[in-house]
Amino acid sequence: MVSPRANWKGFIKFGEVACPVALYTAASSSDRITFNTLNRTTGNRVQREFVDSESGRTVSREDQVKGYEIENGQYIILEPEEVAATVPSSDKTLSIEAFIPCSEVDDVYLDKPYYLAPDKMGADAYKLLRDGMKRAKVAAIAKTVLFRRLRTVLIRPHGKGLIATTLNFDYEVRSSAKALDDIPDMKIEGEMLELAKHIINTKAGEFDTRAFDDRYEKAVAELVKAKLEGRTLPKRKAAPKPKTSDLLEALRESAGVVAARPKPAPATRNRGAARGKTAAVAKGSKTTSAQQRRAG
Repeated sequence: MVSPRANWKGFIKFGEVACPVALYTAASSSDRITFNTLNRTTGNRVQREFVDSESGRTVSREDQVKGYEIENGQYIILEPEEVAATVPSSDKTLSIEAFIPCSEVDDVYLDKPYYLAPDKMGADAYKLLRDGMKRAKVAAIAKTVLFRRLRTVLIRPHGKGLIATTLNFDYEVRSSAKALDDIPDMKIEGEMLELAKHIINTKAGEFDTRAFDDRYEKAVAELVKAKLEGRTLPKRKAAPKPKTSDLLEALRESAGVVAARPKPAPATRNRGAARGKTAAVAKGSKTTSAQQRRAG
């Protein structure tokens, strides 16, 4: 088994204690099916070229520079060495600045996770940090230079080790106002709330990553296999149309509750006969009442 390659190596420091550590990718899309762009006529791969937007001529790599647009079509040119000078210097140290309760972590700031493992020596200090954080139920906020930027990292106990997740910068996290402020204010209670609680209870489960199903990846794999074997390509199934119903009715159906409805009166074969029978009963009732009065 090939050992994973570390993305970063350095030290983690808390107080005056430091130990060597390494970061390893925890989530990657490298195993997904990928495609190359080909020339349909020759079957050869095509290459990307940068061309001048005005002249249409190809621009060589040495003539390509970065530019910041200040106005429409006007740019400030930044030379490679000028850009390189802005990269902060790194001492290869993850410096823990604070320990915070795990409940204070806002998931919207989480960016990319990495396994944080001890690098050969220094395992005792690593274990001390891990077990101390577990017992205190806290996470650590640390900073270091990662991939040319000063990054803030959230460190948490994870199984036998630690996991370090880079955090989004504040300017990268968009406000929820535009997305959520238009939700109307309405109070849900009574039968609706009870039915919702019932559905939630019946759907209770556990977090099981084995149940995650990448249907697109499976479909693409089946498509490639069918093309290789010369089989008929799989046809896409039509998605079922959603039923239109009011919220309460949908909740009742989801919870398996059948709403009580009045039973319709049994249909009669001959409405005229039914009306005649009703009239006869009424006439009979009047006759009986008259006979009772005379008898009295």
